[in-house]
Amino acid sequence: MADLILKPGKERSVMRRHPWIFAGSVDRLEGRARAGDTVLVKDAGGKPLARAAWSPESQIRARVWTFDCEQSIDHAFIKRAVAASVARRAAHPWLATQDGVRLIHGESDGLPGVIADRYGPVVVVQLTSAGADKWREAIVAGLVQATGCSAVYERSDSDVRKLEGFGPVSGLVFGEMPEQLTIVENGVRMEVDVAGGHKTGFYLDQRDNRLLTGQLAAGRDVLNCFCYTGGFSLQALAGGAKSVISIDSSGPALATAARNVALNPQLDAARAEWREDDVFQALRTLKTEGRKFDLIVLDPPKFAPSAAHADRAARAYKDINLLGFRLLNPGGILMTYSCSGGIGLELFQKIVAGAAADVGIEARILHRLSASPDHPIGLAVPEGEYLKGLACQV
Repeated sequence: MADLILKPGKERSVMRRHPWIFAGSVDRLEGRARAGDTVLVKDAGGKPLARAAWSPESQIRARVWTFDCEQSIDHAFIKRAVAASVARRAAHPWLATQDGVRLIHGESDGLPGVIADRYGPVVVVQLTSAGADKWREAIVAGLVQATGCSAVYERSDSDVRKLEGFGPVSGLVFGEMPEQLTIVENGVRMEVDVAGGHKTGFYLDQRDNRLLTGQLAAGRDVLNCFCYTGGFSLQALAGGAKSVISIDSSGPALATAARNVALNPQLDAARAEWREDDVFQALRTLKTEGRKFDLIVLDPPKFAPSAAHADRAARAYKDINLLGFRLLNPGGILMTYSCSGGIGLELFQKIVAGAAADVGIEARILHRLSASPDHPIGLAVPEGEYLKGLACQV
């Protein structure tokens, strides 16, 4: 095993149990290590600190597996970590009832670069780090053993893999896929396309926020922007919305959303309208038409993948929220989100407050919104809090 020696003073974050070791903190590597190999992290004086996965191509040069320097990183270790992560979800009374659950959430579950989502009988795994890629076989075996799933599908096609020096990998790695995969989320049935859908096929992190949308939607005219396959829209219909207009730029996503309504005969499809359009332009058109809504959902894609993009992203978030506020009736609610890691909660609130001020309205925060509990945030890894949202009433 090679030793990764840190520069003087650079051990502090590791001592605080932060799992990332950046290139600027590394003094030298003593011995040889290939991408994904385990290295022993030591401070400048030679004191062992952790065992980590080496990634020579990434700015995050090593990701900690364990702070127990006596612990071996092998198949058994990986499978135990997978089993423990799955067991935590099974022990959670709310998550245990869900068809769609995130089983492994990377660093927060002690498995850096590993994402695993369960959709009924199928588990989708995404490996985004060198260490995760090296232990693919053990991760898949651990998931099969811990869940009893009938299939594991890999969606390691994220651009993040390029930063680790790896290309995309996608395809079935265990079992047999069902002809059609559907899940029931809070009483609503939906299709999941694990091969071609966004991320691992769906956005499980918004599960609880979709439920809240349904609870707030009764008797209201609802506008759902960046609707994808209609998760928020379906919950709004189930909650008794008077009408729901849903906008997305993807025709295939909207076709899936329409099929999702058909999967739920208890929903009134006549109350749903699907529009294929650029959301920014569509909101301006709705304003010109004099349309108003009682509940608006803004769940845009990631505008700022890193802090370097924060300024440009802030302008986009300001614009979209300003347009949303202008379309609200008095007493209306704006549910607005950012999934950009480069935009913190404090900055996001300032952006939304600035949009309200520019429109000339007063608003109050009813709910601070975050990811569902199967997307935990490591106490020592605040960077994991990527999804933030506000439910604001004007």
